[in-house]
Amino acid sequence: MPRPVARVLALLELLESGGIRTVTELADRLDVDERTVRRYVGHLVDLDVPVESVRGRYGGYRLAPGYRMPPLMLSDDEALAVLLGQVASRQAGLATDTASETAAAKIRRVLPERLSRRLDAVLGSLAFTDRPGEAVAPESTVLLAIADAVNHHRPISIRYTAADGQRSERTLHPHGVVAHSGRWYVTAADFTAGEDRTFRLDRITGVRTLPGSFEPPAGLDPAKRVLTGLATAPYRHEVTLRIQGTAEQIHTRLPAGIAIVEELPSPSSADPQTVRWSRVGLRVERLDWLPAVLASLDRPFIVERPDELRGLVEALAERLTNSARRSPPHA
Repeated sequence: MPRPVARVLALLELLESGGIRTVTELADRLDVDERTVRRYVGHLVDLDVPVESVRGRYGGYRLAPGYRMPPLMLSDDEALAVLLGQVASRQAGLATDTASETAAAKIRRVLPERLSRRLDAVLGSLAFTDRPGEAVAPESTVLLAIADAVNHHRPISIRYTAADGQRSERTLHPHGVVAHSGRWYVTAADFTAGEDRTFRLDRITGVRTLPGSFEPPAGLDPAKRVLTGLATAPYRHEVTLRIQGTAEQIHTRLPAGIAIVEELPSPSSADPQTVRWSRVGLRVERLDWLPAVLASLDRPFIVERPDELRGLVEALAERLTNSARRSPPHA
């Protein structure tokens, strides 16, 4: 969608939320100047949208009382895309079951019967290979308020409940919102703790936008920060491995959310074609699943620590060897 058209639609959405919107506020929300806002209002009027101009100290623009958008009209492709997105968001834990079901019901009510039957056939034949076990979607008011603060670089105050049940109120400069493995996170400079932190949105019970604005750090990658934070979180076991392969190859079995991979430099005299080695660090609660994952990599590796993992790898190798030598029973 061309950018001016998208902003005209965004202006209409702001006006639909009710009340009088000043030109300054609209310009700030749309990231344009006030002259452009007036031009966008003219576009809406040309489309027979009744935008009223209110004069005076607290004047601005509003929609005429009683105005409603025309009924939703979707093509076959658009309807399929919307419903598949709704199903996928619920499957990934990014939306509540209730919100997904009510949204789908509203869309279905305005679809022709022919198209509704075809979509039912698609959705009825659809299967997913994985589903997050404990995914919890955040409150929509929390998500929208934080996303707005990120977009406009506004400081916020949040009420947060940590994993251990401890509650606190924190002042943040939010840098980005990230969805990962069915959960939502916000990365931020936490002025209460005096450091950069990552917070789960489903543990935030209240958001309040504070006065002022801030300049976000240059070159910030919120998604990378979340993955690094998850991979370095405190767990029962700290594992260090050396694996023959690149970071990309290793991450096929050990995702960035659980493993930090550092590619090691090759010896200066080595052949440039020699396969690189990498050092891999993990923090895990249990070790019993790692030997099978390392075997599935099908790459040489060295266990640097802990010794317990080395024993588990040897035990798996012995079980596989015994199974390979076992003869089938006679009929």
